[in-house]
Amino acid sequence: CRQALRSTGGPEVDFARAEREHQLYVGVLRGKLGLQVLELPADESLPDCVFVEDVAVVCEETALLTRPGAPSRRKEVEAMKRVLESLNLNIVEMVDENATLDGGDVLFTGREFFVGLSRRTNQRGAEILADTFKDYAVSTVPVHDSLHLKSFCSMAGPNLIAIGSSEAAQKALKTMQQMSDHRYDKLTVPDDAAANCIYLNIPSKGHVLLHRAPEEYPESAKVFEKLKDHMLIPIANTELEKVDGSLTCCSVLINKASEL
Repeated sequence: CRQALRSTGGPEVDFARAEREHQLYVGVLRGKLGLQVLELPADESLPDCVFVEDVAVVCEETALLTRPGAPSRRKEVEAMKRVLESLNLNIVEMVDENATLDGGDVLFTGREFFVGLSRRTNQRGAEILADTFKDYAVSTVPVHDSLHLKSFCSMAGPNLIAIGSSEAAQKALKTMQQMSDHRYDKLTVPDDAAANCIYLNIPSKGHVLLHRAPEEYPESAKVFEKLKDHMLIPIANTELEKVDGSLTCCSVLINKASEL
């Protein structure tokens, strides 16, 4: 609550509420959607360790362990490495000391990667990601006014990018469109933070979208409600947002046959 990194000052995290919101998040993935959820143990020496997305990028059978841009977060990789090894994934470690990469800067569209060049992710980190996932095009996108690329965008469907309305978000989207040979549909929401959502395609459920709750971002929630083909699940994230956390930050999605 006190030591997690944050880009701006503000009220302290309400730990009890943060815990309730996180339990609801995990409960939706495990209970409502029937996914297998592996929970990493909390490490009290690493105040940002709940944001597991930043320390690994997983695509198909390969997992890239990142080198987070904030030095205080680099030990978080160790617990992630142990759990990914237990899943028999091909592990690639980012050992170049000139490279930094946070998973929050990595947007995988299903066709290609976009990597945000931000305060936490540099060009060398993006190059190592491109070397790791050679089957996919990798394009870089400057990120100036936000912590990560996914602070204002994410995938909201198979070909659908959810994007915030700010000038910085729209400029980044324009860059992505110019870089790509593919045309994506876009879903523009009024609030940048609400553009970070979790899309899942689950065989028994179809298109599923976890998005920010109406009590947090009412106008953005109305936009998501237009997605009539999706199972929409609102999730509150009031507390972790105080320390720059988004919905995608707290999980690493792995598409793998069950062997657990």
